[in-house]
Amino acid sequence: MKLNIKATDLELNDAMRTYIDEKIASISKWVKRYDGGNDLLLNLEIARTTKHHHKGDVFYAEATLQLPDRVLRAEVTDSDVKKALLKVRSMLKRDLRKYKTARIFKIRRKGR
Repeated sequence: MKLNIKATDLELNDAMRTYIDEKIASISKWVKRYDGGNDLLLNLEIARTTKHHHKGDVFYAEATLQLPDRVLRAEVTDSDVKKALLKVRSMLKRDLRKYKTARIFKIRRKGR
């Protein structure tokens, strides 16, 4: 799985890159059965929504995962960039679970 990271109005330092690699790149173990030779692409965008606000939902995280026959997308705004990334990861995990059960149901239904 390939991971593209885009940071808008936000500095992407080494600590943030390692955090993203630990938390977001762990999605690759959930999609390894659909990944035939690094075909999957996960686009991740983290951004600061406004430059003059310091409180409230300031940070934005968006992830787009392109599977063989579907595109999964999650977007979150939060007051902390790390919390936003964790929420995006949990949303993708939930959507992957739904995708997997739908595929299994479809395969089993064809056999009858």
